[in-house]
Amino acid sequence: MTTETSATKFLTEQNVPFSVHTYEYAPGGGLIGMQAASSIGEDTGNVLKTLIVEVDKKTPVCVVVPVDQKVNLKAVAALFEGRNAKMMNPEKAHNLTGYQSGGTSPFGSVTPVPVVIASQAMDRPYIYVNAGDRGLVVKLSPADAQKVTNAVVADIAAA
Repeated sequence: MTTETSATKFLTEQNVPFSVHTYEYAPGGGLIGMQAASSIGEDTGNVLKTLIVEVDKKTPVCVVVPVDQKVNLKAVAALFEGRNAKMMNPEKAHNLTGYQSGGTSPFGSVTPVPVVIASQAMDRPYIYVNAGDRGLVVKLSPADAQKVTNAVVADIAAA
């Protein structure tokens, strides 16, 4: 596995301090984000999952939430003045971002899309976010993640 991806190149170009970490990617084993947290020995609140959703079947949005939380799709839709949001089809998300399912990152997407980061993540001293490949995450400050993606911070996650 290479640790240089579109996401890590993007972060380097933006002069964001980060470190790269690998974990055992086991798609058949359940919740991958929870596996990642366990594999790298981190609190689940520090490890974030990246999902691509679609608001009203027309507006793609990248949502970043702690792996132990669920996305409130109604809240995401409301942020974009929509009625509802749903997970984007993995093939469509891949074509849009350039990332395969399980490796989606909010950094360095082929087509930039709006990013929303769960407010809970901003209270953390650091976060782990997918680095653009399965089994690969970057550790960085939540403020840097928000700044370089121009993300909206909102209450979009709940246990």
